[in-house]
Amino acid sequence: MNIALRPVALIAAIVATSAFASSVRAERGTAPQTIEGLGTATFPTSAQSDAAQTAFMRGLLLLHLFEYPAAAKAFEQAEKLQPDFAMAYWGEAMTYNHGIWNQLDADAGRAALAKLGATPAARAAKAPTEREKTYLAAVEILYSGHGTKKQRDARYCKAMQKLAAAYPHDNDAQLFYALALMGRNEGVRNETDYLQAAEIAQRSFRLNPQNPGAAHYWIHGMDDPAHATGALEAARALSKIAPDAGHAQHMTAHIFMALGMWDDVVTANINAMKVVNAQARAAGKPEVECGHYDEWLEYGYFQQGRYREAQRTLDACAKTLPLGIEWAKQNAPVLRAEHGSPEQVAKHLRGSMLTMRGTALVESREWNGAAATLKVDVSDLGAQAAWNDFAVGYAAAERGDLTQAQRNSDDLHAWREKMTASESDPQMPGYLAIMNDALRGIVLIRQQHVDDGLVAIRAAAQRYDSMAFDFGPPVPYKPPREVLGEQLLQLGKPAQAIVEFQAALKTAPNRSLTLLGLARAQAAAHDAKAAATTYRQLLANWHAADADLPALAEARERSAD
Repeated sequence: MNIALRPVALIAAIVATSAFASSVRAERGTAPQTIEGLGTATFPTSAQSDAAQTAFMRGLLLLHLFEYPAAAKAFEQAEKLQPDFAMAYWGEAMTYNHGIWNQLDADAGRAALAKLGATPAARAAKAPTEREKTYLAAVEILYSGHGTKKQRDARYCKAMQKLAAAYPHDNDAQLFYALALMGRNEGVRNETDYLQAAEIAQRSFRLNPQNPGAAHYWIHGMDDPAHATGALEAARALSKIAPDAGHAQHMTAHIFMALGMWDDVVTANINAMKVVNAQARAAGKPEVECGHYDEWLEYGYFQQGRYREAQRTLDACAKTLPLGIEWAKQNAPVLRAEHGSPEQVAKHLRGSMLTMRGTALVESREWNGAAATLKVDVSDLGAQAAWNDFAVGYAAAERGDLTQAQRNSDDLHAWREKMTASESDPQMPGYLAIMNDALRGIVLIRQQHVDDGLVAIRAAAQRYDSMAFDFGPPVPYKPPREVLGEQLLQLGKPAQAIVEFQAALKTAPNRSLTLLGLARAQAAAHDAKAAATTYRQLLANWHAADADLPALAEARERSAD
């Protein structure tokens, strides 16, 4: 090497390797920072104290974990410690945008930003570095009010793409760009965007496997049956990265659910509820056994054949729901400070109970059992009440009460006609049509209009296949191809039923009722060997099943053929 060039080369190397740190000209956060129980990240800021930086980092990690209320509190603490801390207000504003869920609290976001300054220009003036100005300018797009939400989401994603390119060593910039990719389709999976997000998150994971956002977004990018195997590593990692976050425990189940790994689904959501309930006790709140994690737990129990545990989960929701609603009424100021309300809490809890009750009706097949007699208040649930119509109508049709089933089918049709579009859930009209056609088809078959009934259920199945995949348990409660398979089997068409059950397993792998239907169809088609193989797969799901579970003896007997 030419000695005369060494100083130039050395300067170039220093500039290249420290571009990220020098671009922010920050004294704090240039080294990785760990928040116990939540993970580790490197995010330099202009914080003027270690305490403000630590509060900010807590908020950042909670933000990556979708623990939004707790994240907002952490950012608010950073604001109090340093009132002109621009990134703290950026962080709080970010907690009111839940892109993957298609939720944006525009008023709360604008209020958070307004605390920093009255206008975007005034706020930008308080961001001391170009990098912080760029972050702030991006979040301003979400709350600008210019254009539709979808247009703002698209512009925000483009801004994050530019930010990530401008600061390639900023791991969190890459992750927030990945999140923006998944959030720009209004809560509907776009496979190209999701896989790109997963690739970005996976690269970030290799750079820092303790950043919860990396594992989290990698999972979200691949939590569908076709790709879930590619994110098993992330699923195994996330719960260990952030043991103090309930969502981290639950989120692993997105991959396990997509692969039909029921033991892991159950364990993940039991752990999630342990964290949530411990935090509720510490905060003096009631332990309410309703919500997203309990919904998945109940569904997992049914797949394991643990019907009693599933029923106990539903019973616990019914028992504790009033406690949650009453606490919300008594603590309205607390909720308002968190940008919530008693009405929102009540609606959320009732909606969860509706989901759990519907799951129990469909999965247990006890048409006159405890779930069938459980009362659910749907008065404030809007179109979500349509799911109740499907579950109740389906149970009625199965027990032969065609009058009730027809009434629910008519109510479903009314919802379908009324809800032709939905900003909050673009796929809702499709689901309403699917449930309406499936239930209508069953009723028609029971009324001896077999051909018309099969046409209706096939229409439901084709529509379901055409829609973007939604993570989690089947959204319409019962996959329409499973419905079609069961009807064909009852009509003495086992070969056709086999095709439908096998198709159903592609979108709900290892689902127990689908496996049961497939095994019965294979047996009816005189393929004892295939039936035995499917029964053995079902028994693997049911290794801890209730001893008196219907069909357990059948599966054991037929699996030996």
